Amino acid sequence: MEEKISNLREQVSNKMKEIKSYADVENLRVEYLGKKGYVVEILKNLKDVEEAKRKEIGQKANVLRNEIGNMIETKKEELKEKEYMEKINNSEKIDITIPVEERIGSLHPITIVQRELEEIFTGMGFTVEDGNEVETEYNNFEAVNVPKYHPARDMQDTFWLENGELLKTQTSAAQNKIMLKYGAPLKAIFPGRCFRNEALDASHENTFFQMEGMMIDKDVSIANLIYFMKTLLSEIFKKEVEVRLRPGYFPFVEPGFELDIKCPYCDGAGCKVCKNGSWIELCPCGMIHPNVLKMGGINPEEYSGFAFGLGLSRLAMMKYNINDLRALNSCDLRVLKQMNIK
Repeated sequence: MEEKISNLREQVSNKMKEIKSYADVENLRVEYLGKKGYVVEILKNLKDVEEAKRKEIGQKANVLRNEIGNMIETKKEELKEKEYMEKINNSEKIDITIPVEERIGSLHPITIVQRELEEIFTGMGFTVEDGNEVETEYNNFEAVNVPKYHPARDMQDTFWLENGELLKTQTSAAQNKIMLKYGAPLKAIFPGRCFRNEALDASHENTFFQMEGMMIDKDVSIANLIYFMKTLLSEIFKKEVEVRLRPGYFPFVEPGFELDIKCPYCDGAGCKVCKNGSWIELCPCGMIHPNVLKMGGINPEEYSGFAFGLGLSRLAMMKYNINDLRALNSCDLRVLKQMNIK
């Protein structure tokens, strides 16, 4: 029996040298350590060994079983290391010269347009201010010359909150606070998100972005307003664009104007974006109403100013040729990919 144990040890040692796969390792394990394996058979047949040598043979058989088990585990580690090195050296080489996609994300079109506008206006001496999204009724309406029961309130379908405040319907809601903060003279822009209970279509959303701006100083006139608007549009579109001014009513300016841009989608022929009207409303503007200046603590006899409001959402549509405003709030990343925005 001792000779048999010695022979088994030598057999296993020789077979280990020939093993090339995990399957070979498993076959060897079953052959020697399985339920009917050679080593297990020796342990089962100890009852047939004379009693004087039974303990010694049993110990040697257990030692052999442990040795074979250790050799199997060692061989598995060797095969694992060999497999890993083969992947590194052969099958999984990386060519570092191959171009890779470096863009892991991009800014939203509205964010890009807003930052471009901020850069343009700060270059012209304007400061950038923040406004609240939840506003008081006074700041949103009364401070911009829209008192209670004024019919102009019907022009804005407002989201009211239970505490009497509201989701601001226009960036003009920040005018009064900024005038009280800085006084005159001042030049400021204040971008922000606005909310109205609109019927959704290709050019209207219930959540949209605007940028308000105003300049107050001595002897400010409509000529200054036209200059700043032309400078702005030529910078943002990087080209000359066709615009028109027409009279418009806004309670916080007098006189008031609508600045329209010729529809870039149909070049004035008429489409669903411009509602077959050839023009898209872009920038309501005008001279700040004396009542608004008074409520902001500024003497209208000494100072005058202009105010304008830009629709950032519509501006982004025109700049990036988006034909449906709803795409900007859709959270659809394919919109950004199609525009190839960096």
